[in-house]
Amino acid sequence: MTDKNDGLNLLLLKSEIEEFLYREAELLDERCFNEWLDLLTEDVRYWMPMRRNVKFGELDREFTREGQDINWFDEGKQTLTQRVNQILTGVHWAEEPLSRVCHIVSNVRIVKALPSVESPVSVDVKCRFLVYRNRVETETDILLGRREDRLRKIDDDWKISQRKVILDQNVLLAKNLTLFF
Repeated sequence: MTDKNDGLNLLLLKSEIEEFLYREAELLDERCFNEWLDLLTEDVRYWMPMRRNVKFGELDREFTREGQDINWFDEGKQTLTQRVNQILTGVHWAEEPLSRVCHIVSNVRIVKALPSVESPVSVDVKCRFLVYRNRVETETDILLGRREDRLRKIDDDWKISQRKVILDQNVLLAKNLTLFF
């Protein structure tokens, strides 16, 4: 009977986490940036390493190294808040006029739940994403990749405490990175 309950608890947790991630995507798509910031812990780490083309057998060099190499971004709550505030001024050159953005999240997988699936306070999640952005008349960006998130339960609500964004493309063709993943 325990295995059946464990499976049910995992399904319930996965559904709860999926709803959280879908809500986050909707907040970003609807430009509810301040509400999105509320989904982040105060000590959040929001990181996107760069990807390189490497020779066979050198896969350990494919991504820039944490804390050693340059990254697309490596931010905390303060810099994310500054980015949001800059966009919301209405005079941010890269977001005037505002981009139209669509986030699609899929393949959500619970990697680890601590202390347990039955009563989690921290959950490691992997998922895939597609972000479509259209600016002005002709600028279109399609960004694909995966995310590795750590969610923490605070006051009965899930919050993002870590996010690692891994783009599938190694050359970023977008003119800017004012969007959020």
